[in-house]
Amino acid sequence: MKTSIPTKDQQNARKWFIVDAEGKVLGRLATEIADIIRGKHKPTFTPHMDMGDHVIVINADKIVVTGAKLDQKKYYSHSGHPGALKTTNLQTMLERKPLKVLEHAVSGMMPKNKLRAVFLKKLHLFEGAEHGHEAQQPEVLEI
Repeated sequence: MKTSIPTKDQQNARKWFIVDAEGKVLGRLATEIADIIRGKHKPTFTPHMDMGDHVIVINADKIVVTGAKLDQKKYYSHSGHPGALKTTNLQTMLERKPLKVLEHAVSGMMPKNKLRAVFLKKLHLFEGAEHGHEAQQPEVLEI
């Protein structure tokens, strides 16, 4: 059996999916989204190529976390200057920037190379139920 490399036509055949994040658990939702963006759900998946589809996430501000993660989970940012480490817990992050939480979770599940930025461009997050991608005719994805 020979290994086949996907052609340009197979790479460019991208679908659009829409996911309603209301009431979904953060980590479980992020893993499903990461697999679709990378293209792992396709039989033609190739790790070094961009084979994934676009994902539109609506109601991304209404995700749920389990356990004591609201107080215990921390997000860190550092400017590079001594003593400039800032920490923010998940509850504060959900109040200020709810889209960043899901984006950060999906980003952490992407490969740590040049393809990460390419993959994350196919993630479209929206706080409400409205999105501007009706022209792409997205399919509803049940997770």
